[in-house]
Amino acid sequence: MSGIWGNRDVPWIPPELAEPDGFVGVGGDLRPPTLLRAYADGVFPWFNEGDPILWWSPDPRGIIELHADSRTHPDATPGYGGLHVSRRLARTIRSGKFRVTVNQCFETVMRACGECRPEGTWVTSDMLAGYAELHRLGHAHSLETWVRAEQEGPDVWELAGGTYGVSIGGVFAAESMFYRVTDGSKVALAALVSRLRERGYVLLDVQMKTDHTSTMGASEISRSEYLKRLRQAIGLSSVRFV
Repeated sequence: MSGIWGNRDVPWIPPELAEPDGFVGVGGDLRPPTLLRAYADGVFPWFNEGDPILWWSPDPRGIIELHADSRTHPDATPGYGGLHVSRRLARTIRSGKFRVTVNQCFETVMRACGECRPEGTWVTSDMLAGYAELHRLGHAHSLETWVRAEQEGPDVWELAGGTYGVSIGGVFAAESMFYRVTDGSKVALAALVSRLRERGYVLLDVQMKTDHTSTMGASEISRSEYLKRLRQAIGLSSVRFV
């Protein structure tokens, strides 16, 4: 991209120059180098099948604080940063009803996140191919939750929910989550937060605060604050998801 933005090798403008709705560019590709550059710049793709690739960096930005307590986040649950884990959900987690795995079926999780959406799916064939390659290279990860398929036998488990996202340094950009069994996605999110805290991550990006993520403790920070924290987080080169 060139012109008033200067000579740039990416199809988005600097996020600092964007409007609050976050639209920063159109076009380009979804190859791993492009996606990694986007997330490092605080930008992500979001578009529908048949549309050109659209790039976004909203203001404010939705996050879940990984290191917070009740003084700053009244609904925070000890051991989960700013995430709110209700007493009922905590009992469910302790009960062992769900089994949690990592990177067992990344593409299945990603497809499931795009299913049953009345507004259509953003998990296009190009998105799936791009993130699957990112996963193969070790930069995108999934967490899955499973429940016993009692009708198939006590040792058979079926997919109950999951979440996936992109990891760069000490930031994890959570893309989406889904459930087929009640609490399947919430248990996955709680497991994700625990894993990120244990492994030294400092920033969990959820892109936009929604009604659902709000109930789980998501908060908002300005885009400028997000970009500042992002630059610090991606410098943590020793952090590993697996």
